[in-house]
Amino acid sequence: MAPEDFARNILLSSKLADKLKPFEGSNFDIGKGEKVPDTPARSHLLKFSSKKIKFPKASQFHHQDKRAMALHFFANHELLAIEMMAAFLLKFPTENEQDIKLKLGVLSALEDEQKHLKMYLKRMKELGTEFGDYPLNDFFWKQMNYIDKKEEFLAVMSLTFETANLDFCLFYREVFNECEDLESAKIMEVIFEDEISHVKLGLNFLNKWKQDQDLFDYYKSLLPEGLSPNRSKGINFNAKLRREIGFEKSFVEKIENYQEKNRIFNRRDNVQRSSEHRF
Repeated sequence: MAPEDFARNILLSSKLADKLKPFEGSNFDIGKGEKVPDTPARSHLLKFSSKKIKFPKASQFHHQDKRAMALHFFANHELLAIEMMAAFLLKFPTENEQDIKLKLGVLSALEDEQKHLKMYLKRMKELGTEFGDYPLNDFFWKQMNYIDKKEEFLAVMSLTFETANLDFCLFYREVFNECEDLESAKIMEVIFEDEISHVKLGLNFLNKWKQDQDLFDYYKSLLPEGLSPNRSKGINFNAKLRREIGFEKSFVEKIENYQEKNRIFNRRDNVQRSSEHRF
């Protein structure tokens, strides 16, 4: 199977099993991009919903059903990541060897997301919850409407959502450990390790493409209107980790100290709300 067919199947099939099928096929060929659907196909059970539910507070995680609900949120984020990465593989043309290298990196990350979702589904079931038991939001997918360049995708996915998820994974790993839910904590650890490589992928390419620009200014210019650099910060911002990954000190400091005018809430002070938008 060609990787384009693999990605197309993820977006057009409403069956979860199809979205989780492993990739077995050839390399990318030079070719044009194609239009992707406005919304990925999903079964009725997994359709996007405008209904809002509150993400459970960390203090509630000693209740099994609250932990399962949290994992349900996280599982949807993994499915969204799978669909967004599939959209990237289809939407943008493959024009040269650098494009092939980037798409292979995104394809590898997509396979990681499939692995993560499978782990979440298994653990949720063990805790008494099935995927689709709670409403599923489309916050992350909506960003695809504003992404017209490869570099914009990497800014949104790698340097925003996945970078924030490094903080979230470490935070919830400890929360699950404190609740003696060691299986869920192990999942957080696996995802944390994989996310590091995903973030590095985006960082390496954006560093190449920024030319003489300051990385923070370049990154900020690539974000869709309404998506702030603050979204790249999870709970308990880990500056040391970012430096170890390869971000320059000045970039990390600008992210850590970034403030917006007219902010509705402070994400770092509001664990419950910010956790709804982890990746």
